[in-house]
Amino acid sequence: MTCNITGKTLAALTGSLLSCLALAQSGEIPRTEYGHPDLQGTYTFRTLTPLNRPAELEHLEVLTAEQAAEWEAYENRRQNRDLIIDSVGGAGYPPGVISYNEFWYERGSETIYDRRTSLIYDPPNGRMPPLNEAGRERRAAYQEMIFNSAGPEGRTTVDRCITGFVGGPPMIPGSYNNNMQIVQTEDTVMILNEMVHSARMIRLDSEHHTRQLKWEGDSIGYWDGDDLVVHTQHFYHHYNLRGMSDLAQVEERFRYIDENTIEYDFTVSDPQSWDVSWSAKLPLRRSPDPVFEYACHEGNHGLHGILAGWRRYEVMGFNGDGSPRGTQGEVDTAEN
Repeated sequence: MTCNITGKTLAALTGSLLSCLALAQSGEIPRTEYGHPDLQGTYTFRTLTPLNRPAELEHLEVLTAEQAAEWEAYENRRQNRDLIIDSVGGAGYPPGVISYNEFWYERGSETIYDRRTSLIYDPPNGRMPPLNEAGRERRAAYQEMIFNSAGPEGRTTVDRCITGFVGGPPMIPGSYNNNMQIVQTEDTVMILNEMVHSARMIRLDSEHHTRQLKWEGDSIGYWDGDDLVVHTQHFYHHYNLRGMSDLAQVEERFRYIDENTIEYDFTVSDPQSWDVSWSAKLPLRRSPDPVFEYACHEGNHGLHGILAGWRRYEVMGFNGDGSPRGTQGEVDTAEN
C-alpha cells in the first residue's frame, strides 16, 4: 500500500503523514466492487474550529491540549444562544437580534483532531486572502443589490432556498446541517448535503463537457491513487459562496484515513477575487444518523416577509433596513 504525500505547507505535509500512519494501523482501505476506495456513508463535518484564525489566536497555529480545552469552553459559552442577552446580541448577529435558541444549533463543540486554530492552512496566517480590486467591486455591487432588495432575485440564494451556506463546493462547516452522504457507482460520485438537500453529481471524467454556469459549478472527478480528486468550475457569478467569479476553480481531495474518517482538503483559486489561492482541510466523521430532509422551498414565508418588511420601511420614509433615508445602511451578506 502506498500513501501519496502532497501539500503546499508543513501543515498539509503533517496531515498526509498522519493519514499514512492511521492507514498503517487500521489495515487496508475498503473498496467498492469497481476497485475504488469505498467512501460511501453518511458523515458530519461540524467543528468548533473556524475557517479563519481568530484575532485572539493569530500567533498560534496549533493549540496545546490545555489551550484547546480553555478555548472550547470559552467559545461554547460565547456562542450559546440561550445565554445571549437581547441588548448585547450574539456571535455573528447584530445587537438585539435573537434567532433560534441553542436547541437548533449544530455547530460542533470541539476543535478538529490536530487542534489547529483555523481550517485554513494556506496562507500560513490561517486566514482567507483579502479581496483584490475586482473582488471588492463585485462584492460592493452584490451588497448594493441586497440592500435594495428590489424583488426575489435581489435577495441571496440562501434566502430563496436555492443553495445552502455549508454545502459548497467547497463544503465549510456552519451553525447547523453540517451533514452529508456519499454514494458511488463505477463512473459517478454523488454528494448529498443536508442543507437545502442538494445532490451534487460528480462525473469521473478527465474534462468538463459544459460551459453552462451553475449555482454550484460543474464538478468532475478522478482517482489519484487512493485519493478522490474533484475539480469544479463554471460557477454562476451573480451569486455563489463568498462571491467567487465565473473564473473560480475549486479542487477538493477526499482521502480515506480510517473506517470512520475521511480527510477533506480543498483549494480555491479565483483571479477575479483573490491574487493568491487559499486552502483548508477538515475531517469528515462517519455518522450513525441519516441525512434528514431540509424542508426549505423557494417562495417560502421568510422571503415574502423580508420583501414585505423592506417595502413597508420604504413607505414610511426609511431605507429598507430601517436606517434613515439618504444613508447607506449595513446589510450582512455573509452566508456562514
